[in-house]
Amino acid sequence: MSRADRLERLDTRRLELEAEYEAVLLDALRRVAGGSWGLFGHNQDRATRAKWEPVVTDLCDRGDEIDQIRDQLGLQPFALHEEFEASRGPVSTNAPGEPKQAKAWLQRLGKDA
Repeated sequence: MSRADRLERLDTRRLELEAEYEAVLLDALRRVAGGSWGLFGHNQDRATRAKWEPVVTDLCDRGDEIDQIRDQLGLQPFALHEEFEASRGPVSTNAPGEPKQAKAWLQRLGKDA
C-alpha cells in the first residue's frame, strides 16, 4: 500500500471522527440548552460533574485522537475541540449560565433549530 493510500485512509478516518465528535457535542449541547448543567464544569457540584464526566471524557478522548491524526497529516489541531476545552472550567459569578452558553454554541454552529 502506498503512502498516498495510507494518508487518504487516515484523512477519511479523521473526517469520520470529526463528524462523530460534532454529533456527540451537539447532543450534549442540546441537553444543556434544555436546562441540564455540568457539561462546561462551571460549578463545583460533584453530582453534576459526575453526571457529565462520561460525555466530557468521550469528547476529550475523541479530540485527542483527532489531533493525533491531524498531526500525522500536518494539519492544525481540531479547532472545535480546542474551543470546547477553552470554554470549560470555573467562571465569574456574572457569566452566563451553562444553558445560555450551550444555546450560544448551537447558534454559532448553526444547529440551533
